Amino acid sequence: MENCNADRSMETALEMIGIGLTTELVDNVLQRLRYEEKVAFRFFTWAGKQEGYMHLPQTYNEMIDILSSTKYKVKQFRIVCDLLDYMKRKDRNSVPVEVLLNILRKYTEKHLTHLQKFTKKKKIRVKTQPEINAFNLLLDSLCKCSLVEEAEAMFMKIKNKVTPDAITYNILFFGWCRVRNPTRGMRVLEEMIQKGHRPENFTYNTAIDAFCRAGLVSEAAALFDFMRTKGSSMSSPTAKTYAIMIVAFAKYDRMEECFRLIADMINCGCLPDVSTYKEVIEGMCLARKTEEAYKFLEEMGNKGYPADIVTYNCFLKVLCDLKKTEEALILYGRVIEVGCVPSVQTYNMLITMFFEMGQPDGAFETWDEMEKRGCKRDTDTYCVMIEGLFACDKMEDACFLLEHVVNKGMKLPYRKFDSFLMRLSEMGDLQGIHRLSEHMRSFYNPAMARRFARSQKRQTSGIIKSVEVEVGELSNSLCLEQDLAIAALKPDTQVIDFYNFNW
Repeated sequence: MENCNADRSMETALEMIGIGLTTELVDNVLQRLRYEEKVAFRFFTWAGKQEGYMHLPQTYNEMIDILSSTKYKVKQFRIVCDLLDYMKRKDRNSVPVEVLLNILRKYTEKHLTHLQKFTKKKKIRVKTQPEINAFNLLLDSLCKCSLVEEAEAMFMKIKNKVTPDAITYNILFFGWCRVRNPTRGMRVLEEMIQKGHRPENFTYNTAIDAFCRAGLVSEAAALFDFMRTKGSSMSSPTAKTYAIMIVAFAKYDRMEECFRLIADMINCGCLPDVSTYKEVIEGMCLARKTEEAYKFLEEMGNKGYPADIVTYNCFLKVLCDLKKTEEALILYGRVIEVGCVPSVQTYNMLITMFFEMGQPDGAFETWDEMEKRGCKRDTDTYCVMIEGLFACDKMEDACFLLEHVVNKGMKLPYRKFDSFLMRLSEMGDLQGIHRLSEHMRSFYNPAMARRFARSQKRQTSGIIKSVEVEVGELSNSLCLEQDLAIAALKPDTQVIDFYNFNW
């Protein structure tokens, strides 16, 4: 289990143990792995190749049971189970090509009939063989179990009988990316292009991201250059591709290449959007390259694409999520210096960060700063502030602000309304519960309150079973209001008339 990840060689680790396999031992291991079907099948495949050991029918049955124990597994591994069943009955370690083709045809006729029905109804001629869809499903199952070599061996045997399509090559390419073997993956990609199939941009981006996550930055850079030189217009690098490579170069201290790539991105007109900005800045900050992130914004500004408040907010969100208070305040000062007007989201993020850091004074200062800058507070600002005050036990301030919300006639999101009612219930403030409920009644009807209360009850029914109270139809009151008010009553209250309760 320690070596079952795609980037680890489980087979090599097993061979180093040097234990002779027996049917009893293999069956016991499979039973231990019955809920880890991919690992179990990988172990089963390895065991079948060991000298002096051969699977018996009972082991095949055990493996088939594991791969077909749920609907999901049956759908994913049905063809694999058919192959195992043939090997069990014929006492063989492999399946002949003709038998495999027959199994694929039977599976297609039984489970993949939608395409054939559609083409027959619309009188459309389809050039691809229907068996290729079943074969792709089989290859996908093997690759997801990290058995990419077995998948490619099967592909080599059958590709002269069934013409592979772009999906076939994509599956194998993703399979080699999964096991961190870029060299074999590039071979598949080159063959795919030679056969006239055009890889899509998503294929390249996924592969580059997989290589970068595995630390194979040089291989990712090689694939990136391959996209620019040999790729089609459909597969040329996008802002997303550049963002992945820029972050990877920054993470591994290859800053010269990083900023060269930024310049190349700007020169070719592949400008980052908000999400790409966020990915680049977040990646640099997580790699502790804050100065480089500032330099990235500066480079963009020098090329005529200055950062706006949305871009700065992306940067600020990363710093606030990482709880880097000083750097967040420095960035806020920089926003003011360059003449960019902070938005209400800017202040909301700062307030949230201060409360999460246990610094309510900083939240109060940010609250006052909004007023000085003339930034109008929205509902989220009030919700963040009230939640933070309740969390740091400043009950009076929270209740005062909640009263202000009611007086202004502001509509709170229903979940926030529920959260504030729970807080008031913990305080035993019946008057506050009633006033807030009356205010929210103008925005939310009782039927919605019942639905919400029932959904909450279903979510917590597995945890809280100590008290069960059956409440009938309540025509004029919110169910949630009643529950919270009852919870706020004295613990010695034993009998409550729900229908005649005086609010």
